[in-house]
Amino acid sequence: MESKLRIGGIWKAECYRRGKKIWEERIHNIWTDQGLNKVLNVMFNNATQITTWYCVLFENNFTPDGDETYAVPGYTETNAAIDEATRPEYVEAASTAKSITNSANKAVFTFNASKTIYGAALVGGGTAANTKGDTAGGGTLVVAGKFAASRAVVDDDVINLTYTVSAADDGV
Repeated sequence: MESKLRIGGIWKAECYRRGKKIWEERIHNIWTDQGLNKVLNVMFNNATQITTWYCVLFENNFTPDGDETYAVPGYTETNAAIDEATRPEYVEAASTAKSITNSANKAVFTFNASKTIYGAALVGGGTAANTKGDTAGGGTLVVAGKFAASRAVVDDDVINLTYTVSAADDGV
């Protein structure tokens, strides 16, 4: 019997202005070739596990296709317009029911300027993965997803970002 493993993720972005939710969006993402290779190499080839992941938002109209890497992401990371000094850490709980998420500890982005954002990504590893805008640290870009439409934010808006990864075996 052949087994078909499915692994996928969903981003949930919630934008708050003066404490009131002004929009929410859920988007699917694409796993990059770099991310899939990292998963396979950690599980089956004794590669070093990345223990801390970071969430990023991007500000260019970019549609991920899987060829992107940490060094050449394809997106332009939103960094100067965000108050936080570093990329927000993805703090996940242990997996249950074939799913893992940071819903209990969402990544928070506080804006200090008007900006248009288009999507989100998850990065980790290398020498400077927590540094906003870093592409030289040798890290891994595991997933990226584009919003259905661009999203405008203004000074003091807050985006809470949740990422949930699920896996399933569609054995035949």
